[in-house]
Amino acid sequence: MAVIVDKEQCIGCGACVSTCPFGAIVMEEDKAVITDACTVCGACIDVCPVGAITRPAAGKPAADTSEYQGVWVYIEQFQGKARNVGHELIGEGRKLADAMKQELAAVLIGDGVEALAKDMFASGADKVYLIDGTEYKHYSTDAYTIAITDLIRTYKPSVILMGATNDGRDLGPRVACRVGTGLTADCTNLGIDEETGLVAWTRPAFGGNIMATILCPNHRPQMGTVRPNVFKRPEPDMSRNGEVIRVAGKVKAADIRTKLIEILSLTDTASCNLEEAEFIVAGGRGMGKPENFTLIEELATVLGGAVGASRAAVDAGWKPAIHQVGQTGKTVAPKVYIACGISGAIQHLAGMSTSDTIIAINKDVSAPIFKSADFGIVGDVLEVLPVLIEEIKKLKQSC
Repeated sequence: MAVIVDKEQCIGCGACVSTCPFGAIVMEEDKAVITDACTVCGACIDVCPVGAITRPAAGKPAADTSEYQGVWVYIEQFQGKARNVGHELIGEGRKLADAMKQELAAVLIGDGVEALAKDMFASGADKVYLIDGTEYKHYSTDAYTIAITDLIRTYKPSVILMGATNDGRDLGPRVACRVGTGLTADCTNLGIDEETGLVAWTRPAFGGNIMATILCPNHRPQMGTVRPNVFKRPEPDMSRNGEVIRVAGKVKAADIRTKLIEILSLTDTASCNLEEAEFIVAGGRGMGKPENFTLIEELATVLGGAVGASRAAVDAGWKPAIHQVGQTGKTVAPKVYIACGISGAIQHLAGMSTSDTIIAINKDVSAPIFKSADFGIVGDVLEVLPVLIEEIKKLKQSC
């Protein structure tokens, strides 16, 4: 879809040029010309005094959308344990399914993972589609893509939610491509559009400067990946039951183009999974230099937690991007988040504000982070952290 200028109607007033927020319109021979920078936002259409600028209507649906029913949540599991993001999405999927008056189902793939079904029901699922087999013991792009694609073509869900994890970001686009639909990635909010009844997928855009809400009107299923920890895990109701639909896997050994040689377990604190950690110690530019992050790592080790970093620290090359917390990094919700030398920019707060307890250490008493913190320490982080580490060690020894 593109914006079109009728050259015969255009009077060359230039109203569209000054209105375009992306500088995508130029004047050539007193006529407006749309450049490749156009995002089809439609701002120029509204201001054109003669109606010379138009946007073609959306095409007809590529599928009979009435055939697609139900909300699905892909449950990511590792070594037989479901990741938290699956439960978080079941809680949010329950809201969508109720609003759409449809069923909610969990999709569970693995080897010997049927026992997890009861937890899916407890979180709110009505059904569990189970594909169980040795070929699914470890995540494989080929095997899991084939399995979910076959499920979609057979049972035709209307909506599919996946976690925006490493595996989800790999799996989601491949499945969407196979079934011929769109995918909204890294969503931070979900809802139902009142006018169309479609799922409204909200995600950061243009480097996090705006929030875009995206609809998928003409293709099914409506698919999106959702950042972990943006929604709370629902309280389990162990009295709930549901239907387990066992589906035979159709993956053959020849379909899997990669071979798993060895699994390397990274147990050091710096490699901990931020999205699953209960304690996170994060450092910012206030740490002064990369060598000072050893204090962050030591405190994280004492607490049995993970190391995080602000965008400023990552951009400076002090920590790898995998540790970044914030709107353009990871969204976390630990029990305790300790912000060390982090000023508290709104982009960083967007990634950790749902933490149960936030502790801020900063020598700037007016730092914005203190407005979001439950506890604040005004002081030099390089002086505070060694004392904090020693006190926590003493408490652990006395327990």
